Amino acid sequence: MLSEQSAATVRATLPVVAGAIGEITERFYAGLFAARPELLRDLFNRGNQAAGTQRQALAGSIAAFATYLVDHPDERPDAMLARIAHKHASLGVTAEQYALVHEHLFAAIVEVLGEAVTPEVAAAWDEVYWLMANALVAIEKRLYEERGGGGLREWEVVGRVEETADVATFRLRPADGGPVPDFRAGQYVSVQVELADGARQIRQYSLSAAPGSPLRQFSVKRVHGGAAPDGEVSNHLHARVHVGDRLRLSAPYGDLVLGEGGAGVPLLLASAGIGVTPMVAMLGQLADRGHEGRVLVVHGDRSPAEHALRADHEAYAGKLPDASLHFWYETGADDTEESHRTGLVDLAGIAVPNGTRAYLCGPLPFMRAVRAQLIGKGVAPADIHYEVFGPDLWLAQQG
Repeated sequence: MLSEQSAATVRATLPVVAGAIGEITERFYAGLFAARPELLRDLFNRGNQAAGTQRQALAGSIAAFATYLVDHPDERPDAMLARIAHKHASLGVTAEQYALVHEHLFAAIVEVLGEAVTPEVAAAWDEVYWLMANALVAIEKRLYEERGGGGLREWEVVGRVEETADVATFRLRPADGGPVPDFRAGQYVSVQVELADGARQIRQYSLSAAPGSPLRQFSVKRVHGGAAPDGEVSNHLHARVHVGDRLRLSAPYGDLVLGEGGAGVPLLLASAGIGVTPMVAMLGQLADRGHEGRVLVVHGDRSPAEHALRADHEAYAGKLPDASLHFWYETGADDTEESHRTGLVDLAGIAVPNGTRAYLCGPLPFMRAVRAQLIGKGVAPADIHYEVFGPDLWLAQQG
């Protein structure tokens, strides 16, 4: 992995680079988009750029990768790399773009750190970058090969369901009449729309139906408020996309998927808000497989009326022999419903079986709280898996 000489240099300079990485990534994106404005228009999420979350995620991943190489010189953080690679592949990132990123990233490093970037320091961090970049290129190449190549395919909307006031489900079939590729429950697709200003923005949405469906289905929560372009794609989909319209979708990607085998393994599927979408797909897959083990279904929401796909949640759980529902609502919980509770998700009164595998999706504070509770109940950290919608600001912390 990292050479001994570079490891020593990276170890010595990591505090300085990590301390400046936020400014470095800010200048990196500014330089990249000045040179290649089409990348911001048609590839990068303009909402995340405006909010600064993409810069935070990039800074965290670079610092985490370098730290891992220094602390584990004979290993590499494959879980972190796989998560990034799946997102990149869903966007159609190419190997050639890594050289472009390298050019602007290292220009930003020199601009921010100045004379501290000696030839030795530059060489060491160059080695870190290409170890990470080449690993991602290799994983992404394999992902593209498994799916018959990258790129987006045109699909026709054949159904639209208003799940709640702010969540709509879209059902699509291939516009070319070809087959619908299968996927694994928990995965997502990239959806590209053309906005009023001509930008072709891309967002990822989890598939919200169980594998095996003859259609592709995803559910979108409309984002309200915030400075433009926050929520521009979700609002476009809600306001302008109806039956008969066409969208361009990627193949399915994502590494938050149910483990193979283990029909009797106890599972916990925990979600909050629109994080319900991959969990419902997983629950549907378990029902189709006839999963025999214990399944704890946990969900938190503002109210029952805002709980998207609740009917699917309940129906799929009802098909499993040993499943239980535990719903928390901030307001409007029905005291006559055994599954309803008032407040935020709290696992204190729930027995979690030994050997449970947990899958989490929702806002970061929710997932951090649930993860801590599960570890407190004896669930192994390696058995707790998660999905973040948007830039993964937890990735660097979790490793």
